[in-house]
Amino acid sequence: KRALTLACLPERRFRSGFEPACANGELSALLAARCDRLLVCDGAAGAVASSKARLADHHHVEVRRARLPQQWPAERFDLIVLGEFAYYLAADDIDALAARARTSLVDGGSIIACHWRRPIDGCALSGDAVQARIGAVLALPVISQCVEADLRIDVWSSDARSVAQR
Repeated sequence: KRALTLACLPERRFRSGFEPACANGELSALLAARCDRLLVCDGAAGAVASSKARLADHHHVEVRRARLPQQWPAERFDLIVLGEFAYYLAADDIDALAARARTSLVDGGSIIACHWRRPIDGCALSGDAVQARIGAVLALPVISQCVEADLRIDVWSSDARSVAQR
């Protein structure tokens, strides 16, 4: 899943990335290699501690504890990674998350979302429903998509050029 997520990114390099809900920081470490600056956050103290330990050698990465979408950062980004957490949110919070992501995106930037498609205990919405909801709020062109039996990845960008033209 992480390899597919990275493969779907439309650029080799990003100036400023943001990964909310970084969990243990495994994807964050891979994103760090592609971003000049990376902000990652999670609402769980244990996840923040794990991420700080995993990313300690990446001095261009900042790890924060934040509850999203309520504590969305004021910065702007050319990459926002929404991975495997939005289905834990209420529908209104998913909408707020997507709206905040949209307003935080610089011109030409990309938002990538990856969610499992199989049912998850305690989640009212499926990964497909979450991705559709995010896409509807973003109202940006989908420039890349990967749909498998287990997961779905969508990439939206205000730069609608083909990834082959970038």
